[in-house]
Amino acid sequence: MKIHEYQAKELMKARGINVPLGQVAKTAAEAVAAVRPLIEASGNNVVVVKSQIHAGGRGKGRFKEYPDLGGVTVVLDGLKGGIKAAEAKVDELAKKMLGATLVTIQTGDEGKQVNRLYIEQGIDIARELYMSIVLDRSTGRNILMASTEGGMDIEEVAEHTPEKILRETIDPAIGLAGFQANRMARGLGLEGNALKNGVKFMTALSQLATDLDTDLIEINPMVVTKQGDVMALDGKMSFDGNAMYRHKDIAAMRDESEENTAELEAAQFGLNFIKLDGTIGCLVNGAGLAMATMDTIKHVGGEPANFLDVGGGASTENVTAAFKIITKDPNVKGIFVNIFGGIMRCDVIANGVVEAVKQVGLKVPLVVRLEGTNSQLGKQIISESGLNVVPADSLKDGAEKIVELVK
Repeated sequence: MKIHEYQAKELMKARGINVPLGQVAKTAAEAVAAVRPLIEASGNNVVVVKSQIHAGGRGKGRFKEYPDLGGVTVVLDGLKGGIKAAEAKVDELAKKMLGATLVTIQTGDEGKQVNRLYIEQGIDIARELYMSIVLDRSTGRNILMASTEGGMDIEEVAEHTPEKILRETIDPAIGLAGFQANRMARGLGLEGNALKNGVKFMTALSQLATDLDTDLIEINPMVVTKQGDVMALDGKMSFDGNAMYRHKDIAAMRDESEENTAELEAAQFGLNFIKLDGTIGCLVNGAGLAMATMDTIKHVGGEPANFLDVGGGASTENVTAAFKIITKDPNVKGIFVNIFGGIMRCDVIANGVVEAVKQVGLKVPLVVRLEGTNSQLGKQIISESGLNVVPADSLKDGAEKIVELVK
């Protein structure tokens, strides 16, 4: 589960992690109202207007409607014309940004609609650094990573100069050890107050990651001010969805408008669904078989349109819902149903497919492979349904047939 920057900063601030003053805004009026309190509280006439979407790269992002307007904009007018000038500029920006589509390196060409802004105080920055805590699933431990090359080009640093990224593995039994935090701070070139504040910052951040079951915290940039303060100028967090039952407050932060509607609908029926960019819809039981099905489709020249695992205990209603979700995607030009029945019975799948086709129709080719529990009954149900279904004898046979039909 992902949250917005302003929400991540609320969580950090509550745990003593230094963040700039800021105010979320859903309307231009709310954005303007935030300006004066920020300037008066910070003593800094600079304010920053930040788009709030679940994607990185906002600093380099551009709006489809306003190609010259970035996703993060610094308002400097306050230095010349005072608070009223800053308010006027924020009003102008907010009216353009809210409701517009922001395209970044992480959104793809379709972009994401901006429904919230974060109005934040300007900071006198001496240095920009990068910091993140990532869950390494191979070891089951969080890894603290940092680099002196903070800013918007961290992906290029990782690709071309990976030696500039420092790493410390966090022992879940004792947390980030003092010597590790100190070594990381010195590796970043921090000295004096900045060294002390940096160690405190990293220690608190690693504890937050453990306490809240995050799988990613990314702060880009983490900044050092001219006074030696260390601060999270940005904040990106995502959480292990399986742990949300013990974090009701974080689960309440979920913004469903940022999520794929098909994935949300699938979750209501207990389906594991992930939207992809291909043309062949997949309806499979079991995550491993679903992955193998997608790999085989790609191997024979096709592109899967989704990952969909109906699970072992799906009912006819669940299968019908799954089929409907697949057919709603306008990019789907063919469907491959690949079932190896164990706990999941093939006749249940067959009934679900037949029922779904009766309700939504069948406008694209359909290939079905049924093996395992009640496979003969399942094949009989589909055969007697009168549907224009192409049977398959194996995974590869089915993949080849649907790819050929789509072509």
